[in-house]
Amino acid sequence: MSDTDTLAAVTALIRQAKRILFITGAGLSADSGLPTYRGIGGLYDDKLTGHGIPIEKALSGQMMANRPEVSWTYLAQIEANCRGAQPNAAHHAIARLVADRPGSMVFTQNVDGFHRDVGTANLVEIHGNLHQLECTECGRGRRVPDYAGLQIPPGCPTCGGVMRPDVVLFGEDLPRDGILRLEHMLVEGVDLVMSIGTSSAFPYIAGPVIWAAEAGVPTVEINPGETRVSALVTHRVQMGAAHALGEILARLGVAA
Repeated sequence: MSDTDTLAAVTALIRQAKRILFITGAGLSADSGLPTYRGIGGLYDDKLTGHGIPIEKALSGQMMANRPEVSWTYLAQIEANCRGAQPNAAHHAIARLVADRPGSMVFTQNVDGFHRDVGTANLVEIHGNLHQLECTECGRGRRVPDYAGLQIPPGCPTCGGVMRPDVVLFGEDLPRDGILRLEHMLVEGVDLVMSIGTSSAFPYIAGPVIWAAEAGVPTVEINPGETRVSALVTHRVQMGAAHALGEILARLGVAA
């Protein structure tokens, strides 16, 4: 099937759907200039950090608890490399599609907050948000536009405890409420599952696509590369997210 035919088929599925589950990953924000995970990757690849440890260890929950200054060193580097980036056409397109289909949901791995910034409804940020800080002592929260000017690690203005981003670090559990919202969405039924810009490496990301394929629910993957769900989906669009979703919106006759 040609790209033109595939986009036409995907557009037809979206036009008919009332409840769409969008699963998004770092590839969605690539057109905003953000690195994909490996990532965050581009900063470290397979090299050790300046502390002589892998980035996964530096950004672990255990390290944050025991040596927060180490974790914050790399969190600050990552944020600085992403600072100034803005949501792209793909984020706006998904927000528009969800707004037109109130039963839909966006389940994202991204911590950049771009889905939230464009007003996406029914959003689950399963890995959290880099711009929301919480105190490890008193639990009070604080939202920041970026980390410029922050003391590293930042102290809580209320109790003086160490603050951390409200994100899931390596070795930490996922937020149960987010997983429950995903489960409820699937139990209540969906008309279409779309995996966009994610390698589907984690079971809770690939799982809904696999479930939908087995249940006969149409599935779509938008990703230039091949992933563990590529062979399972109904339609595979090998394009960047902004390009593909722009084409789809144009075919739907709507603007983001």
